[in-house]
Amino acid sequence: MSESEIRHGFTFDKPGKYRVCVEGFVDERWSARLGGMKIDTRTHWDNRQVTTLVGEMLDQAALAGVLNTLYELHLTLLSVEFLKND
Repeated sequence: MSESEIRHGFTFDKPGKYRVCVEGFVDERWSARLGGMKIDTRTHWDNRQVTTLVGEMLDQAALAGVLNTLYELHLTLLSVEFLKND
């Protein structure tokens, strides 16, 4: 076990489940392009749409690919949360 795993309990090169929130609408048809993440968009009381993506990523390189795609779609990143390792 590496020092990083001992300190944090996870490493960047192992699978993990993540939740990513962005401001704006992401159509569910983008799921395959976004690593198979489940996509849920909600409209808030102020008519602002927030999309939440949840899914298992092979590693943080795969997560970076998802984040780059969201960036290319000009969506504002609100949060990225690590949920668990498998």
